[in-house]
Amino acid sequence: MNNVNLIGRLTRDPEVRTTAEDTPVAVLRLAVPRRRSGEDAGAVFVDVVCFARQAEAAEEYLYKGRRVAVEGRLEHREWTDPDGVARSRHEVVATRLEFLDARHRPGSVGAGEADDQDDEA
Repeated sequence: MNNVNLIGRLTRDPEVRTTAEDTPVAVLRLAVPRRRSGEDAGAVFVDVVCFARQAEAAEEYLYKGRRVAVEGRLEHREWTDPDGVARSRHEVVATRLEFLDARHRPGSVGAGEADDQDDEA
């Protein structure tokens, strides 16, 4: 079984690119709070990758600080960088994204009371 479920906040705006086959790919950096009784344990930082329509939606609606729920699977990648150094990374490949708070950036046109109520969810 390889299932990952996370809720956290984006540490930066999504990085979006397209593959050679013109498929959009978005990389999200998520800060997931650690929950330990009696102490502030900080956060775990996780890279999340999403494709196609999810990547397009992430580019349109997500931004630094936005709270997101992610469902997906853990993947491991290995590659050699341009300097010939072997690299590897664990990341979550999203099968589902859920945007958990306001749709509009704070202070942007269209941000109103309805969006403020969404923040309480």
